[in-house]
Amino acid sequence: MSSLDGDVSQNGSLKRVDALRALAEIEEFDFSRSLDKPPRTLNMERQRSCDERSMNELFGVSSPSPRPSSRAENNFRLSDHLDGLHSPGRRSGFNTPRSQYGFETHPSVAEAWDALRGSLVFFRGQPVGTIAALDNNTDEQLNYDQVFVRDFVPSALAFLMNGEPEIVKNFILKTLRLQSWEKKIDRFHLGEGVMPASFKVLHDPIRNSETLMADFEGFDTFPTLLCADGCCMIDRRMGVYGYPIEIQALFFMALRCALLLLKQDDEGKEFVERITKRLHALSFHMRSYYWIDLKQLNDIYRYKTEEYSHTAVNKFNVIPDSLPEWIFDFMPVHGGYFIGNVSPAKMDFRWFCLGNCIAILSSLATPEQSTAIMDLIESRWEELVGEMPLKVIYPAIESHEWRIVTGCDPKNTRWSYHNGGSWPVLLWLLTAACIKTGRPQIARRAIELAETRLVKDNWPEYYDGKLGRFIGKQARKFQTWSVAGYLVAKMLLEDPSHLGMLALEEDKQMKPPMRRSHSWTF
Repeated sequence: MSSLDGDVSQNGSLKRVDALRALAEIEEFDFSRSLDKPPRTLNMERQRSCDERSMNELFGVSSPSPRPSSRAENNFRLSDHLDGLHSPGRRSGFNTPRSQYGFETHPSVAEAWDALRGSLVFFRGQPVGTIAALDNNTDEQLNYDQVFVRDFVPSALAFLMNGEPEIVKNFILKTLRLQSWEKKIDRFHLGEGVMPASFKVLHDPIRNSETLMADFEGFDTFPTLLCADGCCMIDRRMGVYGYPIEIQALFFMALRCALLLLKQDDEGKEFVERITKRLHALSFHMRSYYWIDLKQLNDIYRYKTEEYSHTAVNKFNVIPDSLPEWIFDFMPVHGGYFIGNVSPAKMDFRWFCLGNCIAILSSLATPEQSTAIMDLIESRWEELVGEMPLKVIYPAIESHEWRIVTGCDPKNTRWSYHNGGSWPVLLWLLTAACIKTGRPQIARRAIELAETRLVKDNWPEYYDGKLGRFIGKQARKFQTWSVAGYLVAKMLLEDPSHLGMLALEEDKQMKPPMRRSHSWTF
């Protein structure tokens, strides 16, 4: 009897068998194939948002002559270069290969790769992730020495783009196995499939062994109703609850990716139909109700209240006097964006960088809306970029509102941390969105701005101030996702074909956005 059959007979659990089989399939999967041919994502070789000719003209470089594949000379297996590394901290002396597209490698690139490799975490001799920050100048580690699932995303992309899929495969397998553990907080058992927020490698020098310790998120782990403030990149109280834009954009992306992964059998086809219906409803809802530009702002300004019939325009009963003063000056003539949140009697008009970039990459935003988001960034460069890319939220919450919304959070004072702080990690998202919309010059301007300070400032986690002039008052230095975000942005700009890993083409079968009817729910 096989071990899988034994699990069935002893536990009567088909789910356990399915989970083990899924893990076995992943273990056999060749991750390097994703580097060569991303399935049904943007075919950058066939049709690029910004072709090589325009890229060369833009950056002033000559067209590279045809050459055979450089994978053998530029890419290498991770195991060949990790023999002398410890986890974490030893410098690797690695020099990233010069771009085949003729770009001059910026000195920051080598420093970034050195810092990224210094953050590697090993479990039983294999790299399984990168720690959140490697700041040797402080004794207070808090939880920055853990591998955060969210933080590892740009690190994973950097390794994949550099032809090193092994660490990404190991990371995915370890996080999947952690999902299968029995998860209990106090007396409350968590549901199946809950991913840990982070994990840590514990070394036992006496027994000469290593174990993984998982830390599961506290926002959905108690037997109480969920109020999802702190459910996204904004992981502290910032008035982000209800249906925030970045969660909806990520949900949209996840649904579209699920369509690519489902097997085309009877059960798979049933889920495809259900997902397709959800995508149609979600895309219409987001493109219509979350989108704002000058025309829509003017419509809201003229709303009537207390309308309750099925023909009501202002069905959510938003009071026009609740419009913040800053929005009238902030909104350019050309441009628009997805607002932060929509709920009864309230609209959160704040700009959220992550959600809008993911909306572009997932094609939740229509081509016209994607162009408008880029127009807004260019028009409001000082407010959204300033002297250090890139504002996570605009504008900051101040004064009495800050006390109420954040609970007097000392970390989220105005223009700091998640309250209007600038986060270098967002460079890779901005760059990917710029390439997809054919506006690489915006990304290059932002990257060049970051390169003037990131290495000198030791890769801070975030910057403070309206323009991002100051290293964050509680920012960790040598923040891994700041390093990885920069590397991914550079590799995307030098080789736009990498965008196929990150972005999805517009679904031609997706129903076009419909015009708002008189029963539009605002």
